[in-house]
Amino acid sequence: MKIGITCYPTYGGSGVVATELGLELAQRGHDIHFISYAPPIRLRGPQPNIHYHEVEVSRYPLFDYPPYDLALATRMAEVAQLYDLDLLHVHYAIPHSVSALLARQMMADGPRGRRLPFVTTLHGTDITLVGLDRSYLPITRYSIQQSDGVTAISNYLRDRTQRVFDVKNHIEVIYNSVNCDVYCRNPEPGALRAEYAPNNERILVHLSNFRPVKRLTDVVEIFDRVRKQIPSKLLLIGDGPDRSVAEWLAVQKGIHADVLFLGKQDQVQEKLGIADILLMPSELESFGLAALEGMACEVVPIATRTGGVPEVIEHGKSGYLADVGDVETMARFAIELLGDEDRLRAMGKQARAVAQSRFCSSKIVPQYEEFYRRVLDGSS
Repeated sequence: MKIGITCYPTYGGSGVVATELGLELAQRGHDIHFISYAPPIRLRGPQPNIHYHEVEVSRYPLFDYPPYDLALATRMAEVAQLYDLDLLHVHYAIPHSVSALLARQMMADGPRGRRLPFVTTLHGTDITLVGLDRSYLPITRYSIQQSDGVTAISNYLRDRTQRVFDVKNHIEVIYNSVNCDVYCRNPEPGALRAEYAPNNERILVHLSNFRPVKRLTDVVEIFDRVRKQIPSKLLLIGDGPDRSVAEWLAVQKGIHADVLFLGKQDQVQEKLGIADILLMPSELESFGLAALEGMACEVVPIATRTGGVPEVIEHGKSGYLADVGDVETMARFAIELLGDEDRLRAMGKQARAVAQSRFCSSKIVPQYEEFYRRVLDGSS
């Protein structure tokens, strides 16, 4: 198949999922065309069957805010016509599904008059935050209803979308995935671990875009409690608006030397593969991709019992869950686990077993291929 993929190319879950899906599809022989204003963050140089098409947004004095959605729709239609795409797959409803809808209409009314179906994948904040804004709710609902196929990354997100937006479409749940061959425990972690924990301290890690919903200060609060009991280091992977707040909190608590801000990383599996525990105390997660990536690397996740996270982590077996804001309980889970090496390693292996059995790319990508075929057949 020839598939056009559009996502936000920034450091966030939807962009990561879309890029990794495209790379996996390309490896399986499909022709993948990424269409966005910048190369996706995890698109690593030229690769077979991978193409990138930049969306150029012209700036005119008339526009305070250049109309990216219109430029995107035009580029989608151009690429679809030039490369004879079979379908578009857009990640994040606003504005991508609206642009895909316009592109489909342009293709239908064009000289060839052909059908260009599009699939919309809902990731979370496009529904739980952006889509609920009264300014966007009607167009979000309409773009979902007009999609030729709709997927959601968890049962939680599917149910919430159908309830809040009152859409009647069938929404297929296809979980996020992880490449279990790439994301795995570092078999020889010594040198890299010593770089961050020279005195053999325990390593905790957090991975996100540092937005308020991720509750980065809770990560620091949890780590502060853990560090008082067990010598530890905290690796913070990512960047975003709450970084400075977290930095100041670490300084105020006198632990700044043990909180390492690593910034955005392309090869996050290298850092995850040496860690012991992953902290994800988010206000809301529709899935929890960071937790899954950690699990594949035998890193035990400690997360909040919110949104779709319980569909990924089984409390007490593949990780631990606590209420939002309950930093005391999350710290206690971490302290107990880090104090018992056998239990830590056993739970890490259990976490990877879950990732392998339910969320590996080899199991998830064929679900998308089958869904594409149903869309092309008109039976989705």
